[in-house]
Amino acid sequence: MLKYLKKFYTRNRLIVVDLLLLNLCLILSFYLRFESGWLNYFDYIYLPVITLIGATAFYFSHLYNRVWKYASIGELLSILKSSAAINLFFMTYVFFWQVDLPRSIPLINFLVLIFILGGLRFALRLIKDYYQQQQISSEPSTYVLVVGAGDAAEMIIREVHKHPELNKAIVGLIDDDPEKKDLEIHGIQVLGNRHDIPDLIEEFGVTEVIIAIPSAPGSEIKEIYELSSQPGVSVKTVPGVYEIINGNVSLNQLREVKVEDLLRRNPVDLKSDRISSFLRGRTVLVTGGGGSIGSELCRQIVEYSPERLIILDIYENSTYLLLRELEQQFPQLPIVPVIGSVRDQDKLKYVFARYKPAVVFHAAAHKHVPLMEENPGEAVKNNIFGTLNTVRAAEQYKTEQFVLISTDKAVNPTNIMGASKRVAEMIIQQHNQRSKTNFMAVRFGNVLGSCASVVPIFKEQIASGGPVTVTHPEVERYFMTIPEAVQLVIQAGSLGSGGEVFVLDMGEPVKILDLARDLIRLSGLIPGEDIEIEFTGLRPGEKLYEELLNDQENNIATEHERIFISDLKDCCNENLLGDIKELETQLDQGNPGAIVQGLTGLVETYEPNRTNIREAVFDRRFLEGKQSADKKTGGFQQAQE
Repeated sequence: MLKYLKKFYTRNRLIVVDLLLLNLCLILSFYLRFESGWLNYFDYIYLPVITLIGATAFYFSHLYNRVWKYASIGELLSILKSSAAINLFFMTYVFFWQVDLPRSIPLINFLVLIFILGGLRFALRLIKDYYQQQQISSEPSTYVLVVGAGDAAEMIIREVHKHPELNKAIVGLIDDDPEKKDLEIHGIQVLGNRHDIPDLIEEFGVTEVIIAIPSAPGSEIKEIYELSSQPGVSVKTVPGVYEIINGNVSLNQLREVKVEDLLRRNPVDLKSDRISSFLRGRTVLVTGGGGSIGSELCRQIVEYSPERLIILDIYENSTYLLLRELEQQFPQLPIVPVIGSVRDQDKLKYVFARYKPAVVFHAAAHKHVPLMEENPGEAVKNNIFGTLNTVRAAEQYKTEQFVLISTDKAVNPTNIMGASKRVAEMIIQQHNQRSKTNFMAVRFGNVLGSCASVVPIFKEQIASGGPVTVTHPEVERYFMTIPEAVQLVIQAGSLGSGGEVFVLDMGEPVKILDLARDLIRLSGLIPGEDIEIEFTGLRPGEKLYEELLNDQENNIATEHERIFISDLKDCCNENLLGDIKELETQLDQGNPGAIVQGLTGLVETYEPNRTNIREAVFDRRFLEGKQSADKKTGGFQQAQE
């Protein structure tokens, strides 16, 4: 009760003060217009009239719901509106009562009101800023150079000025636009371009460089980082546009430069209207929804207001954490977690029969290349038969759009994982020819931040003192951030009419050796001195270079500049399902060598690694020896021989 009384007293006290000032401003307006003869034109009836008008205008203006020590342009606009309304109604009174009043008085009164009411309030902010400045040391502990002279830089400068307790001083701005040279933002001058950074660091004793360019590509971030990276200098950056969708920047968002920043590309130009019509008000199922790609798919799908989101994954922990995250952000959206495997036909049929998803994103798959080389049967079960099960359920329950998440390793595959994903592409293409469901696939390369990404491995090796292990000095890979890849996947899904294999523009390939060196430098260490790099040789199934198209494929442009369609010819043999059935027989018999041979027959461009063939022959002999041993202990020895 005391709280509300205090609030009522504070607000009414301010209204009383403002009404007194309002009367004073009217008197002052007459004085400014007529000087010493102002009483000859002034009528005291004006005071109660303007008081009544002012009380009404102030009541509806929300001027007293604001904290004036933080006054800014928004508060000034409120004062402008209130002052304009007061004088407009005062002129209306003059007109209807036919009062003989000079027309200049309302205009003068309008200007005086803004000066008096606004000046009083902004004085509170000046007093606050002055008081805070007196509370901190006059000598800042951190001298900051901000790279970029745009909106992000302006927000950072404002934040630093607002929080003097941080003891930071911005010495200047850097921008490559020559027209901005010597211009100022909030009193901070543009001192030069990026090539001046080393000299300015030395001249001003800079200890922190902030890269305030959210949309800068990775090559630009990398160059600025190298120019700024000196002993005792911390280099930070604002998040990229994928992280700050609304464009707002604060000091809390500043972070150390990450390898993702060095690989950053221009933001994706989304056709949001098309995506919205694709997802809004529809039930969407994401298989593998708890994984790296699947979880990001869920995060972005909910932004488009689907009717319901179904998250299907076999791992309960990741699914539970994602569910909590999404329910906190979208409490009104029905989100259904389903723990199950795409290998389980009965479970899939139950999910499709109960929820009847209109859109399916099939992200469930085994993706780790070396592990799948050691376990080819598991890759086939999950990537081929899991896809086949999901496709059949979607077809049976009349799903409208089905998007398979594929990989660049499906092109001219040299490993089990890539070959199994190519068969998955063939399955959806063949089913699309005879189904009302629109089946399509989307290919892209490696994603940064996934569980199997090379980056976490490099970070662990650096943290333990090295060495950092790279398979080959020439090995290259395409990279995307997970949010970027998922945005393009959703966009591709909205473009598809069925049967397409979409290929995403992955930019330029990145040498893994360069990636390792960048990570070492980002850790404040020197490659070859503080941390050694060792080459271990290509692992089973690995290629030096990844491809997005094979020799028989070409790209066809779509309406989106970053998405293409692979013009696959008649890729699927008529007996595809029969060949897959034979593969299932080999799975039942547990014959890895036959699985490799079966995949070779299914995918013409599949060239299995020789090491894998040798291992497959050993596995076949082992199984034959084990069966002929009739459970005797000599069976294993026979297989080894």
